[in-house]
Amino acid sequence: MKLERLMTITILLLNRKRIQAQELADRLEVSLRTVYRDLESLGQAGIPIISYTGSEGGYEIMDSFRLDRQLLSFDELTALFTALRGLESTKAFDRSNMDLLLDKVGALVAQAEKGRAEAGDRIHIDFTPWKNSEEDRSRYESLRQAVNDRRLVRFKYTGRKGEEQEREVEPMALLLKTYSWYLHGYCRLRGDYRIFKLSRIRELEIRSDTFVRRTEALADPKIKWQRPETAEAREEIRVVLQFKPSAAVSVMDRFNEGETERLADGTLIVRTVYPDEDWLIGTLLHYRTDVIVLEPADIAAKVRQTALDIAAQYAESGRVGSGGETR
Repeated sequence: MKLERLMTITILLLNRKRIQAQELADRLEVSLRTVYRDLESLGQAGIPIISYTGSEGGYEIMDSFRLDRQLLSFDELTALFTALRGLESTKAFDRSNMDLLLDKVGALVAQAEKGRAEAGDRIHIDFTPWKNSEEDRSRYESLRQAVNDRRLVRFKYTGRKGEEQEREVEPMALLLKTYSWYLHGYCRLRGDYRIFKLSRIRELEIRSDTFVRRTEALADPKIKWQRPETAEAREEIRVVLQFKPSAAVSVMDRFNEGETERLADGTLIVRTVYPDEDWLIGTLLHYRTDVIVLEPADIAAKVRQTALDIAAQYAESGRVGSGGETR
């Protein structure tokens, strides 16, 4: 325990300009007397610790003292620190463990370079989804433990078309893509590897049964990532879309610059590829009257028919009057 305390104190001193003994005592959950003894031990071990008195006093390590960064450059350490802070925002890891890891990485930067380290504060990464709850965190923690312990899981899963099936899965890994967590595993119902979005999992049950992990090459999530869980692989759909100028911001957010052509009147022409027809139509309806499908003609016809079906549904329900106003 003493060695662990000494390492923690060293890391904190390397990562902070100055720290008071009481803060160290609170952080380590020990008495002030123990902190003083530990600081003395570090001094005897050759670590140059300086003490300052007064209200702004405390302890710090001489600026000339530094840890050997070995193969990592200053810029690499800054990038690593920024990435770790972004990962911290997912709340996927124990906060105390993440705090200690951040302290360790920060300590690798010499005190003399702290001014440069402030540049890292200009970049912030936040993976926190808009929809984030304690239930989501609990589901993640349960699946993470199941992956580590190689325990079978059962749950009800809702596909993209709303169909719900009970699945028994050998969990292989958890994946973070954009703002969503996914479970990669071997589905015994399908007899193949699948990707499950955690937000669509209900009634999760961690079984006591364990399984033998399958060949890693087959379980590599990169191999199956593009396959929708509820559909067979389909040919890519190449589309040409025409957007009104009012949709420019949304187009910039969703499509690559190389896919977009800007006309003189502000109209945008987008040439892109979609892997799934239902996904494509749903996306186009999101833009309402701001988009027209130029190619292919069958997709344009399906978007039109879907819009007519939506209008008919509202008319049949009596929610819209003959003049279009809501009743």
